[in-house]
Order: sequence, then structure tokens, then C-alpha cells
Amino acid sequence: MSSMPSSPEPVADTTLDDDRSLRLPVHGTTAAAEDVRVRLVLAADLDAEMIIDASEVESVGQAVLQTLVAARNEARLNGQPFIITNPSPAFVDRVQRCGLGEAIGLPGGDMK
Repeated sequence: MSSMPSSPEPVADTTLDDDRSLRLPVHGTTAAAEDVRVRLVLAADLDAEMIIDASEVESVGQAVLQTLVAARNEARLNGQPFIITNPSPAFVDRVQRCGLGEAIGLPGGDMK
């Protein structure tokens, strides 16, 4: 007698918060950049504004930063707000050391 497999547990959606902001991964590696890109495209298609929550970022690589710059440029061309919220100290430090504060839209730009 075979038993029917139970329904899988629902998977929590970690892509968007309840407020529809997109959370960046804790470690924004090159491997994570494609996932970030896909999520940004979906957010651009589904929402009037792109809100990026960077509060949990501990490290962020160049590929993710390039993806954020490209997404911000695309949002500006389409008249969509692109907002980085709650940037972690690690995110702010990396963005500023790369000289990308203004390009990413980090509040305060590239403070030295």
C-alpha cells in the first residue's frame, strides 16, 4: 500500500517584504547577481516604484553593484522611483569605496 505524499510545505517568499520592497541577500556574490537581476526585473514590471532593502547586507560584490546601477538607470529612464532603504553599514562602506553612491542612489551619494 503506497501512501500519498503529503503536500509540500509552502515556501516563504523571501524576495519581497510585506511592504513590497526587494531585500538584497546577506552576501551579494557574483553567483547571486543573476537572481538579484531577475528579482529587479520582476519588481520593475510589477510595481510603480522599486524599493531595495539593503539592511541585511554583510558583503556585496561588483556584479551585484553593477546590477543595481543598471536597474537604477533603467528605472530613471522609465520614470520609476528607485530607492535604497535601510542600507547596512557594510553596504554603505562598499558602495562608497567603489565610488558608486550617486550612481546607485545611496542617500548622501559618495561621502568621503
